[in-house]
Amino acid sequence: MNNELREEELNEAATIINKISAYYDYRIVGQSNLKKALLVALMTEGHILLESVPGLAKTTAAKVLTDAFSAKFSKIQCTPDLLPSDIVGTQIFNYSTNKFETIIGPVNANFVLLDEINRSSAKTQSAMLEVMQEKKLTIAGVTYNVPDPFIVIATQNPIEQEGTYLLAEAQLDRFLLKEVINYPTIEEEIEILNRVESGVIIDNPKILDISAIKYLQELTKKVYVDGTIKSYISRIIYATRHPHEFIHEDLANYIEIGASPRGSIAIMNVSKALAILNGRNYVTPDDCKEMIHSILRHRIELNYAAVADGITTEQIIDAIVGAIDTP
Repeated sequence: MNNELREEELNEAATIINKISAYYDYRIVGQSNLKKALLVALMTEGHILLESVPGLAKTTAAKVLTDAFSAKFSKIQCTPDLLPSDIVGTQIFNYSTNKFETIIGPVNANFVLLDEINRSSAKTQSAMLEVMQEKKLTIAGVTYNVPDPFIVIATQNPIEQEGTYLLAEAQLDRFLLKEVINYPTIEEEIEILNRVESGVIIDNPKILDISAIKYLQELTKKVYVDGTIKSYISRIIYATRHPHEFIHEDLANYIEIGASPRGSIAIMNVSKALAILNGRNYVTPDDCKEMIHSILRHRIELNYAAVADGITTEQIIDAIVGAIDTP
């Protein structure tokens, strides 16, 4: 069986991606990094953690994917009193039939938006993140599969800390990407005002069948990754665990925990998706570096000294990548 990605398949993928991209631009002003992150998550069956202050179109962006494919969308507003059963589902007793009935929760959707995930308790976070990993849920001993595709878009507000529960490192690792969303530029804000003044776009046209998502995912798996690229990825991840061997001691001392093997898998899978977005059937070192901040910023934990000295994870990542010879 020949698994090589053919030219006609790349062209078909480009057609699908261009339609999604155009629809995104039709509905959202700016946020090009978020668009790329959503496309990559779509193509790799990954989940995204978005960090930003409120009002920067996170919900709208998640809805763009849903509307484009007429997929099922759920929004879960996380609060401290949210229970695992509120997300996964539970059993209720039906007095008319004298039997328990299973009610599956809002997690049963193609695209699930967990708004302000860090406001829910650790127990509730664990229930959701278990579904993210296994793509299954269990109610009263019975296992149910979630819809395919299944992508979680979680958000957290970096400003408000009162009444929040920080995600544990093991839970953060379940997210393929952590994207930091910034405020729009002046020009983008003017465009937002113009669009609001002329009337908010409320039509939700289906532009593609949901099978197009599976098509992109299958093509992404077929992208060629050379052994030298895998070695390059492995050395980057190794350097996060043994920074003193690669970067200056002053920077290395700021790292508390390096990336797990999920980090190397994430770099490889994201690079495959980026190769297709760039019209290639093979991965280059530049693909590995293009979204390296989004892949590793939540997988490398810095100590309190880094916070005190104003050192960011992105600075550490840049130092590590710069110290590794590019093949």
